[in-house]
Amino acid sequence: MQPLPIEPMAVEQSTLLADFARTCKAAARAVSLYPGTHPAIGSSLSRLVASAGRLACQGPVKLAVHRELLAIDGRSPLRPDPSIAELATLLHERLIGRLTVQPQADAEDWRALLLLLAHSPDDLMAGGGIRQAWTLTGRNHFEIQEIDYAEVLRERGGGDDVTWDRIIAYCLEGRKGMLDAGALAALLEALADPARFSKLVEQLQEAAGPDTRKVGVRVAALLQLMRTAIDAARTQGEDEVTRAFETIATSCARLSPDMMIAMLDRRQATNQEEADFVSTVANRMTDQAIASFMARAVATDRRGTERLAQALEALAPDADRKKVVVDLAKEELQNELGAEPGFETMWESVANAVMSYTLVSNLTNVSEEYGREISSARRNAIEVERVADDPPERVQAWVATVSESTLAQLDLEMLLDLLRIEGAVAQWEPLSAIAASEAERRTLTGDVAGAHALLEALIRETKTDGRATLRIAATKAVDRLGAGPIARHVGMHFRAVIDSDVDRLNQLCQLLGPSVVRSLADALAREENAVAIRRLAALLLSFGAAGRRSVEQLKNSPSPAVRRTAVTLLRRAGGQEALLELASMLGDDDPEVQRESIHAMVEIGTANAYSVLHRLLLEADTPRESALRELLSLRDDKAVPLFSYVLTKGEPQGTLIGIHISMIEALGVMRPRPESIRALQQVLLRGRWWAPFRTSTQRQAAATSLRTLGTPEALAVLEAAANDGGRAVRRIARAQVAQFSKREKRTT
Repeated sequence: MQPLPIEPMAVEQSTLLADFARTCKAAARAVSLYPGTHPAIGSSLSRLVASAGRLACQGPVKLAVHRELLAIDGRSPLRPDPSIAELATLLHERLIGRLTVQPQADAEDWRALLLLLAHSPDDLMAGGGIRQAWTLTGRNHFEIQEIDYAEVLRERGGGDDVTWDRIIAYCLEGRKGMLDAGALAALLEALADPARFSKLVEQLQEAAGPDTRKVGVRVAALLQLMRTAIDAARTQGEDEVTRAFETIATSCARLSPDMMIAMLDRRQATNQEEADFVSTVANRMTDQAIASFMARAVATDRRGTERLAQALEALAPDADRKKVVVDLAKEELQNELGAEPGFETMWESVANAVMSYTLVSNLTNVSEEYGREISSARRNAIEVERVADDPPERVQAWVATVSESTLAQLDLEMLLDLLRIEGAVAQWEPLSAIAASEAERRTLTGDVAGAHALLEALIRETKTDGRATLRIAATKAVDRLGAGPIARHVGMHFRAVIDSDVDRLNQLCQLLGPSVVRSLADALAREENAVAIRRLAALLLSFGAAGRRSVEQLKNSPSPAVRRTAVTLLRRAGGQEALLELASMLGDDDPEVQRESIHAMVEIGTANAYSVLHRLLLEADTPRESALRELLSLRDDKAVPLFSYVLTKGEPQGTLIGIHISMIEALGVMRPRPESIRALQQVLLRGRWWAPFRTSTQRQAAATSLRTLGTPEALAVLEAAANDGGRAVRRIARAQVAQFSKREKRTT
């Protein structure tokens, strides 16, 4: 492997090299995109011949190729240049270590070389390498020296086992024939231990570097390793072949999602032998192996990526099997990440993303080949961006047309079109299931507008102006959506979104109608985040009677905040049924729930409500002290009718005397109402001769409250009692009238 140059080249030579790199990239693009007779090719090649001639004016030029650098005679360009780096990368990926350019090279020589560079590294390796391909052209004005990957790996010094380095180098170079005896023995030894072979696979996967542009090279090397392993096992008998396939399938759990997808794509290779081989390996992957693959990917990314979802869809397209795999992966990952904060939330997001992912090729009227092309479009766009020399803004515009968001929008539009134009129930029903799943996925990922469009398309068919033949299927799809995970997804978003985004999520649920109420109530009953609870409660209340009927789920929630939400729903519902439910919550362990229940019953404000409170709090064998204290602390004017009701229901005894006194005093500081004055009058005038002290205390409190109210009606009651009441009543009433008169004189 050539050492990196440290000496700079002359300014003139550096300028000529940069110009050569730019013209070579432009010519490479023209040759790869246009037919041979296109005028753009001729003009590009002419400029390239002229530029190369200036660079090689003093004789052959030997270009040393590094990963992102071209050097001449051990010297590097004076300053970094993007064109030089891009050309170096293009040559390096085709395994060119040194390129010697003769001054006599003409346009046809360059066209032949550029046509070879337009091939993918994988295709060149399959044909024996670029050096052999150049030799077959019969032209001799270039000399190509290929990179020796065995030397690269040895110089890296990355592995403890030198034999494994030889095996990896052998696979990366795509050599034919057999490994030496020592390497074969090491390979057979690794096959006997799935853990060792998995480590070998992982080392091979990392040997070519993490650059995703080399995924084809890595997959080709991986398949070479697998085929070599199987050939070695065949020398030991068919039983060893079976065991080798099982070991290889287990080792696939170490692959990255990109590697897994690229390997599985080979099942559609034109080489039938290779397609059958990859299918055999994939079919032998157990649920546990696939789960380990998923767990490793999630542990790396801490989320469920689209590439992971796509790989799992290809490995386990059956929904039931995929669910088993997801459960096994969670169990495996819990040992590593289970103690981390937010693990359950993260995993819920991963599982939903994976379970709701659907390849485009799953649609009824779309071919599998088309689905694969759509899936690979973004990778191809990246390749175009890498090799092109167009202005950055033009490249960005091209790549944007196949970006992830653009493709997602195209998927949405295609699905909406299919739902609109398909009229046969047999074809529309599976489409509706895909649309429902996609709506759930888009809700999870935050694409509320896309989910809303899909819901509208389904709900449209349930209306009277929809297609009658599709109404039953559409209704089933909408009901399944309402009972599905959308409410959970909305609740999850409610924890973090700003208030302006809440309306969009509310509209999504309201579009589903009452079918989503039960799921919303369930999500609310399980929620612990205060912000999400408030927003879910408001959403549930917007469904009116349907929302109020969900209170049974909420009142049994372990969260006091959710139980308080149940009280709010009951207060708005009113009626005898709501009173009974509220009465049952007066015994709640949480004081806040008790307080809210009392407030709710007081706010309902009917005679039934006061009767229930009176019976439960004051007539019970064991008065509920905490609830009574809360009741007495009420200073809301809405409590006036309740206190008046209690005071007129008879004289208290025992511990209830103090409670009655507190209510009498409370009426004196609240807004005066006719019922409160009548209640105070009744207390002032009633009494029992056998309980003089109790009677006097209550009369004194009632007279004081009447004087404190100070209204003409209250004073009229006091004056009437002072003139016409019994002896004890007259004495108490006259004293309060006198105090009121003194206060009036002082103020005047």
